[in-house]
Amino acid sequence: MSERRRSDGDGEVGGAPETPGSRARGLLAKVPLLDGHNDLPWALREAGCAGLDGTDLSQRVSFTQTDLPRLAAGGVGAQFWSVYVPSTLAGESAVAATLEQIDLVRRMIRLYPGQLGLALTADDVRRVFAAGRIASLLGAEGGHSIASSMGVLRALYALGVRYLTLTHNANVPWADSATDQPRAGGLTEFGRAVVREMQRLGMLTDLSHVSPATMSDALDVAEAPVIFSHSSARALCDHPRNVPDDILARLPGNRGVCMVTFVASFVSPDCWAWERELTAEMERRGADPWELSARDRLRREMTAASPRSRAGATLPRATLAQVAGHIEHVREVAGVDHVGLGGDFDGTDQLPDGLADVSCYPALLAELLSRGWTEEDCAKLAGGNILRVMHEAEAAARELSRQRPPSTARIEDLDGE
Repeated sequence: MSERRRSDGDGEVGGAPETPGSRARGLLAKVPLLDGHNDLPWALREAGCAGLDGTDLSQRVSFTQTDLPRLAAGGVGAQFWSVYVPSTLAGESAVAATLEQIDLVRRMIRLYPGQLGLALTADDVRRVFAAGRIASLLGAEGGHSIASSMGVLRALYALGVRYLTLTHNANVPWADSATDQPRAGGLTEFGRAVVREMQRLGMLTDLSHVSPATMSDALDVAEAPVIFSHSSARALCDHPRNVPDDILARLPGNRGVCMVTFVASFVSPDCWAWERELTAEMERRGADPWELSARDRLRREMTAASPRSRAGATLPRATLAQVAGHIEHVREVAGVDHVGLGGDFDGTDQLPDGLADVSCYPALLAELLSRGWTEEDCAKLAGGNILRVMHEAEAAARELSRQRPPSTARIEDLDGE
């Protein structure tokens, strides 16, 4: 069980004058930081460690950005573990791989009962955190994981999945992705039925990765708060994975939350410009620019072959201060009640200086405290807002499940597929 340091309330921790860093650590001892997205399960699978017998997460792991010591150092009190599978999988293959990832996460939680605890509700998060453990939730990344089946959607919920990202980097038959050519123009009729069924269940609708039209359609049909589990502000970095201001401005009406991510090319315009060069090179080679494994291989190749840009300057780097700027922009447009954190650790090797791994959350909160954020507002950012969203989604689900039965909608009936 992790030991959490607490302030004695007189402005000092352990007798030393408080700094923004010590204030941040003291805050995270009292309130759960709930991060919206971590890809450790897929990183373990890719490394051949899906059996969990060759990697000890209670020690520092060399090939990941996440392990139990660094989670403790980062003051992480709760984590949505992604049960991501690539969008190159479809149908039964996607469903089977998603079930394997759910199994991996649940085995990981059972393997470290002193540090991790399964959480299915907002109250579970608070209970597990109060016991000194990291509340562990599951999120599925991409509608391909349900194979256009309401029954599979309900089965994932029964296994503990508490959000579904409607798409990943490619369209699904019923929703457009931000990084694919528009096909449906947003959500199809079946896509709208999926959102309604998710909210009847109490599964959060995650709009990271989807196109602005899909975001708008989902907000139109939503009967409960939505989330963006790991997206930043498009006004500051014009990456298609980020959220436009007109969508952020709708979050107060929906009561949802945008959980700002740390991916360098989503945060820094210079990093995004470099990534566009990488995309152009992939297209020149006839490769799918959003196939992540191939993209990562080419990124490493280009970096090794040309460690300096064509102009002779060092390759661009994002910074912690830029991430703080995205957080402040979301607060400015949507309000302080509608911003959270979704680092995307182990889902990227492009991380800002100062945010190298999961131990770095106190540094980010310290930056915001030094900018004049109150501890109350930092507590909302860290976990208060997403916990409020979960409570409201759970309450909405109780009401909606009284109003209508489980959906038996089929894509071939609604969309003619």
